[in-house]
Amino acid sequence: MLLTADRVFSGYGKVDIVRSVSITVNEGEIVSIIGRNGVGKSTFVKTVMGLLPAHSGSIRFQEQDVTRSKANDRARQGMGYVPQGHGVFPTLTVEENLMMGTQINKKKPSMNLLTIYDYFPKLKERKRQKAGTLSGGEQAALAIGRALAGYPELLILDEPSEGIQPSIIHQISEMIRKINRELGITILFVEQHMGMIQELSERCYAMDKGVVVGEVGGEDLHNYDRLKSYLTV
Repeated sequence: MLLTADRVFSGYGKVDIVRSVSITVNEGEIVSIIGRNGVGKSTFVKTVMGLLPAHSGSIRFQEQDVTRSKANDRARQGMGYVPQGHGVFPTLTVEENLMMGTQINKKKPSMNLLTIYDYFPKLKERKRQKAGTLSGGEQAALAIGRALAGYPELLILDEPSEGIQPSIIHQISEMIRKINRELGITILFVEQHMGMIQELSERCYAMDKGVVVGEVGGEDLHNYDRLKSYLTV
């Protein structure tokens, strides 16, 4: 078990958005958290990453209790995070963004940039270009590459399909799966895009109104109507 969240409550100020959420992620898995806008998915993964405090409950990563750990400590321990909207540094070049990622995880050597360029060749072509001038798909690739540079054990992606043309979403999905298979990096991602959910997920947790309302795995992941019921009003 790489990550365990047990009855986590969290939110903003004293208001709980996430209420008693429990999930597990095994080493090497690709697990998604799905649901409509505003149901608490992003709030939950921000809490896992340490960007928001857990009001109660516990979070364990690599068998250690990290519930009260700061986000930078979790990053050093091996959590990588790609925020919603990708969060690149727009005035820095592609390569400068990637170099920022190498400063994160001090538990083991950072990933060679040539390895990242192997997964995302477009980034190599644009390594001297300002990140803010990239397309949505290229910014998504850069954000993933920057997180990979720290060589995380767990990569958390918040809405990786956001701002990407439909024709590019499949390519991003393929790269995420390739990273999982070849580098052994566990993936936890938040998503609403049906195609990406079905293409990537080995299991998914469905959230609604701040709570987990279902878990889907196996053949049920290809049940369009069931998944759609979690993503629409």
